[in-house]
Amino acid sequence: MKIEQEIVVPAPKAEVWQFFHDVPSVVECLPGAEITEQDDEGNYRGQLATKLGPIAIKFEGKATVVFDEHASQVTIHGTGVDRKGGSRGEITVVGDISDTDAGTHVGINTDVTLSGSAAQFGRTGLINDISQRMLGEFATCVETKLNATPETAAKTVAAEPQGISIILKSLWARLKRLIAPRRSRAATERTKQDPNQRERE
Repeated sequence: MKIEQEIVVPAPKAEVWQFFHDVPSVVECLPGAEITEQDDEGNYRGQLATKLGPIAIKFEGKATVVFDEHASQVTIHGTGVDRKGGSRGEITVVGDISDTDAGTHVGINTDVTLSGSAAQFGRTGLINDISQRMLGEFATCVETKLNATPETAAKTVAAEPQGISIILKSLWARLKRLIAPRRSRAATERTKQDPNQRERE
């Protein structure tokens, strides 16, 4: 499952790029993510806990982080398993950082492979909707850290994942997207009706 996303951070590119090199600080802005081990070669062990509707999932695994200084690109590859529910996940994230008039543009291309109970949410498209909302929280957290004093930045972390509320918001957003084209078609059909028929309506 491929997901393309983008955010704009109102800060200079050099500042944002430097922030992304501080992997523990970046992880603090990802809801439910935690680093448990790390080395000097870009290898990390950790976990990602989230809620997909009634299902609580905690992926435990490892990840590698590679920076391309010339292209201002960071690549993350991770694998994990939910030992309680049996779900497995593999993810590759490529982040491209570039200048924009509004600050710094961060383009994120994600390739996710899920198996087990978590896979059903990928098929319905909810994973995409939830990731968009989580990315919004991530962008807000990054902006706050970059604009805060060192003391405040150290205390700024992402909020705990709110599975049920995120699911409901995602379902409502998907429902509105489904309803909008139908309303548009209905309005188009009404404009084609003769004036007498519109008056009777």
